[in-house]
Amino acid sequence: MFGFLKNNPYAIGVDIGDDGVKIAQLANNEKGISLLAGTSENRPLDINPVSGAWQKWAIETIRELTANGNFHGKEVVAAIPANEVFIDNIKMPKTGDNKLEDTIFLKIKQKLPFEAAKNNTMIKCIPTEEDNILVMATERNVIDRHLAIYEQANLKIKSIGVWPAALANSYTSFFGRRKSDLQAVVMLLDIEPNYANVVICRHKNLLFSRSISVAAKDLGDKNTAARLVLELTNCRRQFSSMFSNAHIERLIFLSGRTVEKDICAAIAKQLEMPAQMGDCLTAVQINGSYRFENNPEQHKEHSGIPIDRRNSSINWAIAFGLSLS
Repeated sequence: MFGFLKNNPYAIGVDIGDDGVKIAQLANNEKGISLLAGTSENRPLDINPVSGAWQKWAIETIRELTANGNFHGKEVVAAIPANEVFIDNIKMPKTGDNKLEDTIFLKIKQKLPFEAAKNNTMIKCIPTEEDNILVMATERNVIDRHLAIYEQANLKIKSIGVWPAALANSYTSFFGRRKSDLQAVVMLLDIEPNYANVVICRHKNLLFSRSISVAAKDLGDKNTAARLVLELTNCRRQFSSMFSNAHIERLIFLSGRTVEKDICAAIAKQLEMPAQMGDCLTAVQINGSYRFENNPEQHKEHSGIPIDRRNSSINWAIAFGLSLS
């Protein structure tokens, strides 16, 4: 009977980064959230990220994966990769609302990792709590490049989201559903192949965010793991200095099986924080009509083969969160 439940599909979530692309579409039915379709492909090692060859590869890959998968519709929610977004956590400037963005731009201009001018910088400001603001900025041509990718892949952009909000969506939809979670402040840790993303939120309300240049594959090295712990400690310290009325209750790993449980446990122990594993892939239901294969060669070809939940080591937190937007 499960396979005949009415599905109300969300948009297709596309998580594209310098390591590859992950595409997922969720749906809501009488039983909860289910997975309609999902697939991924790694970036070829001979293609440099953000190059013209990368853009061509991204267009062809996204077009092929969405055409050959079990995806419904053409509507997409995407996000600019973490390494192309500058994030800062600042106090609310004292200025009129009509000049707020200009004031914030001047405040962060010297910190931006690109040559910034007001006309080539896109800024998103998210008011949080205690007169703080989460600021995200990127170059306008980065936005244009990503819009062009989806247009040429024959998809319709519903919105360009932000990865911190996508992580918060995954947390609240799968792991923050108790009444007590509505006011709980949690730290979400999303460890990707080439970096680690940190979000501190009160349910869906973003409070703090940062991306750290620590790769999942290097966490077996004690020095790298120690550096991540130090960076997370600095995040907690900065958060505490900005939010005197908020206390982080627990740490949630949203990395799925990308990072071994023993490594996550060691990180939590050093931080002296209660922690839990948050594998988004095991939290969703599976459409009854979906076939699962366990053939690495077929999966490598990406000919519409769905996610293998039993053996997947891919982190789906951002792609799922984008679909839920």
